[in-house]
Amino acid sequence: MATTGAVEPSVMNPINVETHDFRIPVREILKPDDMDKWRKSKANNDLLGFIIAMNNSVKSMKISGTYPISETVKKLMGLLDTLDQWMMDILPIDQPQRFGNKAFQQLYIKLKENVVEEMEKCFDEKYHKGFPEISTYLVEGIGNSTRIDYGTGHEMSFAAFLCTLYKVGILTEADAPAIVLKVNEKYLQLMRRMQQRYRMEPAGSHGVWSLDDYQFIPFIWGSSQLIGHPRILPKSFINPEIYEHFSQDYIFLACIKYINQVKTGPFFEHSNQLWSISAVASWEKVNSGLIKMYKAEVLDKFPVIQHFLFGSLMSIEPVEV
Repeated sequence: MATTGAVEPSVMNPINVETHDFRIPVREILKPDDMDKWRKSKANNDLLGFIIAMNNSVKSMKISGTYPISETVKKLMGLLDTLDQWMMDILPIDQPQRFGNKAFQQLYIKLKENVVEEMEKCFDEKYHKGFPEISTYLVEGIGNSTRIDYGTGHEMSFAAFLCTLYKVGILTEADAPAIVLKVNEKYLQLMRRMQQRYRMEPAGSHGVWSLDDYQFIPFIWGSSQLIGHPRILPKSFINPEIYEHFSQDYIFLACIKYINQVKTGPFFEHSNQLWSISAVASWEKVNSGLIKMYKAEVLDKFPVIQHFLFGSLMSIEPVEV
């Protein structure tokens, strides 16, 4: 699993859960000077390795394509369905502020208080002692309960949640396509509904200079799906006929369709960064460029990484070179 210059990550080499010393994740990057610790950390290396491994697993694949969907994947989707049902049960409250509906805080607390029990229902007892650590990343993956916002740092926490499931052996390499095309896609749809229902603000949005107000990773994995497509070229994705017709099968196009549903005005004005991507010659170049951009604009930014939590699985310890 090549990581473009990173040390081989331990994502696909599960630990011994019976002897492992789990611990509750905490903040470690408290000031900009701490970023060097993050850059050298196992967590940074493993997260990037995970994102690239998932990226490679869905190259030229459709959502409706043929790939294994294990019982584990089905249980993960069921876990997200449970969270979806809790969201539907917790109605937005009538409040004077336009953004940041405080009902989201009720959902966040409900998830935090019940997530370990829900995970214990899904997975074998031998994994249970790791769930207080692992579940932290799922809770952090739905947004911030104080600011009632959501952004690439929360998205990264959900990626860390999936990564830790690999690290303990709950997920296997064969699950990779379904993790991207089924589990993460369900998470993406859930988060869009949550953002709209509770009027969540974008966390640290760059406005028109970012890919999207809330997400980044779906554009990486979605562009991998389109590599080698005989009809859909990068210049095609801004065409409504293309993204309307193919959005069910391609994550990238579903993202474009969603942006056009929630934003008004010319695409090149409200999504300038994506507009510029449409001029790139091939999906291979789009994909590699987005991975580099993710490293620079998310993984290397203190305002994002200061909120990330480190435990035994996503470790601040340096990679052994």
